[in-house]
Order: sequence, then structure tokens, then C-alpha cells
Amino acid sequence: MDFYRKLEAAWAERGTLLCVGLDPRLSPGEGAHDLYARSMAIVKATLPYAACFKPNAAFYEAHGAAGVDALIQLVHDIPDGVPVILDAKRGDIGSTAEAYASACFDTIGADAVTLSPYLGRDSVDPFLAYQEKGVFVLARTSNPRAGVFQDINVGGLPLYSFVASECVSWSDRVGLVAAGNDPTGLAAVRAAAPAAWLLAPGIGAQGGDIGEAWRAGARADGLGILPVAARSVAEAPDPAAAALALVTAMKRAGEASTRVVGVGFDGGETLKRRLMRGLIESGCFKTGSFTLKSGKVSPFYVDLRRVISDPALLDDVAAAYVAAAGDARFSRLAGIPAAALPLATATSLRMRVPMVWPRMPAKDHGTGVRVEGAHAPGERVLLLDDLITTGASKLEAIDILRGEGLVVEDLVVLMERGAQGRRDMDAVGVRLRAFVHVRELFAMCEELGLINGEQRAEMEAYADAE
Repeated sequence: MDFYRKLEAAWAERGTLLCVGLDPRLSPGEGAHDLYARSMAIVKATLPYAACFKPNAAFYEAHGAAGVDALIQLVHDIPDGVPVILDAKRGDIGSTAEAYASACFDTIGADAVTLSPYLGRDSVDPFLAYQEKGVFVLARTSNPRAGVFQDINVGGLPLYSFVASECVSWSDRVGLVAAGNDPTGLAAVRAAAPAAWLLAPGIGAQGGDIGEAWRAGARADGLGILPVAARSVAEAPDPAAAALALVTAMKRAGEASTRVVGVGFDGGETLKRRLMRGLIESGCFKTGSFTLKSGKVSPFYVDLRRVISDPALLDDVAAAYVAAAGDARFSRLAGIPAAALPLATATSLRMRVPMVWPRMPAKDHGTGVRVEGAHAPGERVLLLDDLITTGASKLEAIDILRGEGLVVEDLVVLMERGAQGRRDMDAVGVRLRAFVHVRELFAMCEELGLINGEQRAEMEAYADAE
């Protein structure tokens, strides 16, 4: 049975497409035997829930010949019928590529391997010569700075989409690596390669949600995607339970979906869900009982100043502002001090749009400028703040910016609370653009089991009264 048929069998027989990564990190004093022991313990614990396993060659090669021997023994001892993907990211040509292919398939005994496509088809063909084996070529990877190359525009598409469509034309046994923690990129790869199998790393420890990955990357037949979880399984108190939870979440996503996403994927909704989870998990949004400066007791608390301590969340926040801005017309961003200034900076960098900010209060020394940053009368400014409850600080900022001759017709916020802020903005001719309403966070908290229906109703009543 060839590699891809084994995957189909895993789905048909055990209802799973989960790929469990094996990246053993040893403690001081441990050796090659511990590599094998740790990895095999994960294999045995998760075997009922894993469609395949993916050992990362680097963790074994780092221990020399004994480590490679441990890898070979591990692959040999994984039960027949459960395929092994060797995560090696090889890339070379000619006899060197042939030697790499022999090492991966003949010596180690893997069923598939990850490859770098930078050298073109010449670097992949020696692996495709093994008729029952599979290859996964890097397209969209999960590391934070992948976009430096992968996002380069090629004929109106990002480079990774071009790589995906080109590589799958080489053989129907070419799969693609597409980051599971980037659902929008994953959907773009699916659109470029509708029939290919996708290996989707980044689930769990790197922030990816398995349900979102499935919705973004599954084929029309519900197959074609292998979400990869490594540390989130291996480092869990109960790896078997962690693996089962992931498989259950993936099945739930499949059952709830009326269509497979790819072309037409709603990246905005996925971004919203990921961002809301990030706000909750980072402590930017909390439930409980909180005494506010006004003396009121609130059943929830929002502190978006914490966003700057989580670079991945900050990146999502910037993306959220871009999405919320929509069709607004502007040539400058204006962040409201102080909480919104780092958020506006991140958004400015993402948009490649210059930024200014109003002095609140005005300087009484130096040049006495009211607006920091280069600007000219008549320029359109998109005002940006972290959230809105009432319009007080926004009205002050609008007066300052308009007093300098700048045109302010739109305000973008990450979160809207209550309804008064929107009324305040309408009164001065400013369109409020909010990425998420606080009510949506209440719903997410209930979905995650953090609150019950009665608590959610209490929070909604409180927010409506603000």
C-alpha cells in the first residue's frame, strides 16, 4: 500500500488525519537511548489517534551515529500500516539528491519526506523515483518571518501560491507544507492546489487551531490535510488525551462545515476567532468581578495594553485593524495616546502607511505642536484606538486633528463596548469601524467553557447599559 492510501485507510478505519510530530528534546545527561524511548512512548500513547507520525531528523542527527540509529529503529518499530513522514527538508540535485532519497527511504525506511523546492524539480525527481513514497514540498511555512520571501508578489499572487501550483504539476504524489497556524495562507495553498495533500504544522504550541486548519485546508472530499501537532501532544500531561482532543475538534469542524473552504475561504472570520482566543489566553480579556475607577463592579475586564507582550497576537491585532478599515479612504493613521500608539505603529508597518498622533494634552514647551509626525492640511486621517465605550477621548483627538486641517471621517477600533460610543461618533460625522464587539467575546468565553449562559447574560446586560 502506498503512502497516500495509508492515509486514506487511517481516515476510513480510525477517523483521523492527525499527524503527531516527534521532536524529542533531551535533558542534560540523556542520550540516544532516551531519544528512542521518549519517541516510542508518544507513539504508543497516541497510536489510536494518529494517521501518521513525523519525526524531525534534526533532533536525532544531533546525537551522531547513535541518534541516527535510534531514528532508524523508531521508524522500523512503528506498526505497519501507520506511515512515517521524515521531516528532513532536504534540497539538492543530481547524485546528492539521489543519495538523500536513498538515505530517507532505503536506510531510514520513511514513507514520505519533506523537501525544499528552491532548486526546482531537479531536487524532487530523485525522491519521486520511489513509486510508493510521498513528498511534501515547502510552500507556506509556520515561522514568523517566512513572509520575507514567501509573500513576494508574483503576477498578483504571493510566491508561495506560485510554488504550490508549480510543484503539484510535477506529480500527483507531491504534497505541500502549508502552515496550520496561518489559515488564510493555508486556504491560498489549497486554492492553488485543489487536489494535493497538505501537511499543516503549527497546531497547538505555535498557535494553530486544528478546526480552523481543517476548514481552511481540507479538500472537497474532506481529506487532503494532515494537521501536525508535536509539543502540544508530547508535553501534555496525558498525550493520548491531547491527541484525542485534537481529533475530536477536527471531526467537529468537519461535521459543522457545509462546504470546504479554499476558494472563498472567510479569512476574516478565522482571524476574528484566533484573535479573540488570543485576547482571552493572554489575559487581555478577563471574566470575574472587577472594581473600576468609577467604583462600578464589572463582570469582565479589558486590558489591551497587554497585547504588546505577545508578538504573534500583536501581529493579529494589526491584521484586524487592516480588515476593519475596509474601504476607508486615508493617507495617514492617527493613533490615540497612549494605549493605541503601539497598536497604531504595528498597523502602520503592516499597511505601509505613515502615522501621526495628536498631543493629548498639548505640549507647553519646545515647538508646541498639536500633532506629532509629518502631515499637511487636507490629508485624510484614519483615527485608531484600542476600544470604544464612549467617545470622550476620541472627540478630543478629532478636535485636535481637525484643528490642524486634517480630514477625519473614520475611526477604527479593535473592540466596541455598548452603544454610546457609536452614537458619539455619528454625532460628529465619524464612521465607527469596529473589528469585534465585546458581545462576541462573551460568546467565545461560553464556547470555551469559561462562563455559563447565565453569566453571559449578565455580561451582556452590563455591556448594554454602558
